[in-house]
Amino acid sequence: MKALSVRVSIAAILASSLAGCAVGPDFRAPAAPAADTYTATTLPVQTAAAPVDGGAAQRFDFRQDVSAQWWTLFRSPALDALVARGLADSPSLAAARAALAAAQENLAAGDGLLYPGVDAGLQGERQRISGVSTGTASREFSLYNASVKVSYGLDLFGSARRQLEALSAQADYQRYLLEAAYLSLSANIVTTAVQEASLRGQIEATRAVIAADRRLSAVVERQFELGAVARSAVLLQRSQLAATRATLPPLEKQLAFTRHALAALVGRLPGEAGAPEFRLDALNLPTVLPVSLPSALARQRPDIRAAEALLHQASAGVGVATANLYPQVTLSAAYGSEALTTGALFGANNVVWNLGAGALQPLFHGGELSAKRRAALATLDQAAGQYRQTVVNAFQNVADSLRALADDAQTLEAQAQFSAAARDSLDLAQQQFSLGAVSYLTLAAAQRDEAQARINLIKARAARYADTAALFQALGGGWWHRDPASEKDGEPVPHGESAHD
Repeated sequence: MKALSVRVSIAAILASSLAGCAVGPDFRAPAAPAADTYTATTLPVQTAAAPVDGGAAQRFDFRQDVSAQWWTLFRSPALDALVARGLADSPSLAAARAALAAAQENLAAGDGLLYPGVDAGLQGERQRISGVSTGTASREFSLYNASVKVSYGLDLFGSARRQLEALSAQADYQRYLLEAAYLSLSANIVTTAVQEASLRGQIEATRAVIAADRRLSAVVERQFELGAVARSAVLLQRSQLAATRATLPPLEKQLAFTRHALAALVGRLPGEAGAPEFRLDALNLPTVLPVSLPSALARQRPDIRAAEALLHQASAGVGVATANLYPQVTLSAAYGSEALTTGALFGANNVVWNLGAGALQPLFHGGELSAKRRAALATLDQAAGQYRQTVVNAFQNVADSLRALADDAQTLEAQAQFSAAARDSLDLAQQQFSLGAVSYLTLAAAQRDEAQARINLIKARAARYADTAALFQALGGGWWHRDPASEKDGEPVPHGESAHD
């Protein structure tokens, strides 16, 4: 009857453990922001257009989803190849994958919190016992022990479950950090390639201006020799040529730095060859821009999902700190054999066993446990504030990108008109100067205006490409459409997971 009573008591404790509820808040994902638009003013359905390369109108499509490989919309095989190389060889992505793998293994290890711990032990020792206290002779003997021990902490108040929940949230956090690194790397490669293309265009335009200045200098000096112009005109033209040449080295330095940055992004040393050269004429401007609905953005931005995972982890931490205030019940059992010789170790008469249960209720820890719970609640408030700020920043990113694209198109349209007018003015000034109808100062002014207009046009074209890439990045980059089975860069997103889950 006594043994039966013990079994019934143990069964009751196990049943109460399984039925127990975890303390602390039950985490729920924050609701999507109640926003219908990204900007305070209504954006046009499509941007302005300009009659130059890269000047096509861009249309905002709120019904189309972002592609997982959005950079292919620029229709540049060289760019596609460079992004693929970066995703395969980037050290930053390799570090993010390793961090995710570590978090997943820690989560797998955390599963052990829910199961009994079973250990097998084998021990042998030589002892000497003094007979002074017993009045017998001292004796030496060997003692051998073989046993299996089982221990199980009953998760009555959900401490283990909350710890496991925190580990799961940490794994989610690392997974979304990997997605954020993936998105950041691809966007940085695209924008750096656009910057290189812009610098190459500016360098080519500057060299063309230098060549024109040299030709004009030859004409002015010839006219000075003939007495048609004053020496001041020769000096002014030489000064203009020197000023234009002075703008070339900084552009070449920026181009070199940009090439170094591209190499670093794809995991290569700056001295390694093989990176393609990018020019604006080889890039195509995407004309249809998918724009996610504001209600969906919070599920599509990896940085928001990462902040949500930290919020989840902090919520679980409150549960752990709260559960530590309540009793902790532990069951233990051991079964084995003890003998004086190894041959008798597993004899029937040498069996030993024990069965026990213990409960520990914290009574006084100098306020430590209560303070830790208050700290956990403060950490939860901190994570909530960081989450809200991340959401606000994300909406700002999208709003800035949308406004930039609308304004970029207008800027390019104006620059195209200015460039065309400056080119016509220069042609007319050159004709009139050759006929002696205008002074050299008029020609020099027209020449400077045309050169600056040409460079500004290149910058305006590049800004549209760069801000288009920034919009794709701000919208999350379509990571939820990636197929992990076809990726060589790990499995950051489990198959079938959606940004809208």
